[in-house]
Amino acid sequence: MSTGSSAPRNSCAPRNRWALDVGLACFFVLLDTTVTLAGASWWPVHPDKLAWAMLVLQALADASLVFRRRAPMLVIAILTGFTLLISLLISPAGALTPAHAGNVWAPYGTVLAAYGPFYYRKDRRAAYAAVGMMTLIVARVWDPSVAVITTAVLRTAVGPLLALYFNARREVLQGLRDRAERAERERYLLAEQARAEERARLAGEMHDVVTHRVSLMVLQAGALSVTATDDTTRQAAEELRAAGVQALDELRELVAESTAVGTPAELVEQGNPALASPVVGRTAYRIVREALTNVRKHAPGAHVVVRISYDESQVRLSVRNTAVTAPPDSALAATGSGIGLASLRQRIELVHGTLRAAGTPDGGFCLEATMPSYVPTAEPAV
Repeated sequence: MSTGSSAPRNSCAPRNRWALDVGLACFFVLLDTTVTLAGASWWPVHPDKLAWAMLVLQALADASLVFRRRAPMLVIAILTGFTLLISLLISPAGALTPAHAGNVWAPYGTVLAAYGPFYYRKDRRAAYAAVGMMTLIVARVWDPSVAVITTAVLRTAVGPLLALYFNARREVLQGLRDRAERAERERYLLAEQARAEERARLAGEMHDVVTHRVSLMVLQAGALSVTATDDTTRQAAEELRAAGVQALDELRELVAESTAVGTPAELVEQGNPALASPVVGRTAYRIVREALTNVRKHAPGAHVVVRISYDESQVRLSVRNTAVTAPPDSALAATGSGIGLASLRQRIELVHGTLRAAGTPDGGFCLEATMPSYVPTAEPAV
């Protein structure tokens, strides 16, 4: 709905500005005509055809204020030219004789004309030059008079001062709007980041919960296969246990799959894997999976060696790859969340382990983790 409601405002804005400019031009035409006929400007005691012609020309010069936005320098040139012409006709030409020689002969339209170059143009030097020239002509510096010069300077200074004030105000308001928009974008990005991190955390927790339940299923199925009295129950429990063991034994399959897709990988195991508790085994699997994925993305063609050592107190794991032999696929390298290693480090710390990731002297990369063999898992009483 906001798009539909903003379109009429945008289309009406130019018409409103044009109507305002026409109104202002008409106002100054009436003002200068009235002031001149009242004898407060250059109007002679006994006007002739030339005086009436100059009065019409003055009205046309004021009418040029309609274009003060589009061509402010042209408007200044027209009003300055008229002021110079009327001044020359009075002195030295003597074609006109004002009723009051001490008046300022320039139209009041010069006040609005002086405003335009400072507000609607970026070139301030040209604006200062144009308004300065107009001030000299309005002040009649070739026929100096303190009253005329003072009045002329005050009159031509009003427009630029107002323009500079409104320009500064506009820039301040625009800066505040830009700052508010940046803050809104930053809040949106932070919210998106928080949602992405929450989704990643929930996905990791779901993975851990499911794997943990599978571990319990395997243990319970194994116990059931031993204690069951009938063959049908024993066989079903054995099949359930075998399925669970297969789910927990995916580490070797993971390495084999990596070789099959073009990333040569070798698994070297030492010790008895049964010494590692299920949560440690799950963490080891996730470490190897993340490491092999990173090698495929960032080090195509590298050879990977996965070493796992089990003993009664610790499980030590390292994934080392050789140097890159081919340029990585930029599209493949750009995939992923970019928080894989950070997530692994958090999970290893949860089991009181440590993780180290660094480059190797031969140009490869090594990921090393050390975890306690036994990590108890608290289960609620049933």
